[in-house]
Amino acid sequence: MTWLVTGGAGYIGAHVVRSLTSAGMQPVVLDDLSTGFEAFVPANVPFVRGSILDGDLLLRSIDEHGVTGVIHVAGFKYAGVSVQRPLHAYAQNVTGTAVLLGAMADRGVDRIVFSSSASVYGAPDAPLVTEDSAKDPQSPYGESKLIGEWLLHDQAVATGLRHTSLRYFNVVGSGDLTVYDASPHNLFPLVFAALLEGRTPKINGDDYATPDGTNVRDYIHVADLAACHVAAARRIDAGQSVEPAYNLGSGHGVSVREIMTAIADVTGIPFTPEIGPRRTGDPDRIVANGDRAARDLDWTMRHSLREMVQSAWDSIRAAAD
Repeated sequence: MTWLVTGGAGYIGAHVVRSLTSAGMQPVVLDDLSTGFEAFVPANVPFVRGSILDGDLLLRSIDEHGVTGVIHVAGFKYAGVSVQRPLHAYAQNVTGTAVLLGAMADRGVDRIVFSSSASVYGAPDAPLVTEDSAKDPQSPYGESKLIGEWLLHDQAVATGLRHTSLRYFNVVGSGDLTVYDASPHNLFPLVFAALLEGRTPKINGDDYATPDGTNVRDYIHVADLAACHVAAARRIDAGQSVEPAYNLGSGHGVSVREIMTAIADVTGIPFTPEIGPRRTGDPDRIVANGDRAARDLDWTMRHSLREMVQSAWDSIRAAAD
């Protein structure tokens, strides 16, 4: 059984590839390297450079590698930037997913695990978000992820596609020193970059309705996330039932200020973060209930906050050496 990992040269996708390999499942990577790195792809894993918008390339890749399932991680993932570039976000995340599903249908590939997002919920007014919570995306990115879920549902009605969507919350850490989060927008790499350059990290707003005034988020380790993709793929392969979507969250929030304290402790670099203005659209708190994923996909938090920070810091330092 060969699983095509779209976006498999990116931070999350590369961890999924390693998790598949460790489980004895054969991955093949397709990535256009717009944000990924070919060096993130293990030497023994086939790599196809190209876009999910290229239907002919998808068909050739499926044929040449005997693809039987897809883990679809590729996409434009910058929510804030998507507000300025909505057409680009929709082209990559909606049109790209539609082209991929079309190629799968042409070749009879009938199973997919989709990379969705907590962004589909927007700014929920609830202590814990469940899969049944109202969907109210606040950006073209969040909207595109929700549309991606709809595409899977509708294709399943039309063709019998077997699918599930994994709604990520805040993904951090590293499961391999050679793979790190290079996003210019995520909290951990932003803080690490500031420290390595001798700058003071910044918190965007400290007047939220939370215990310490900073945003509360649900942080999960990327290796735990990757293992969940494998569990979902295996369950679909075995013909077992899956939910249309699963939250991958801890059930416990951590504030941005608590993250800053943990980073100072792990790095040994003391600092007092600067306080900047709020970012438009940032909710006070978003934390997920992950009970359904725990029930079906062996989802659990196997790493502490300190381990998340330590592994992320180690990978960033290794990349800098």
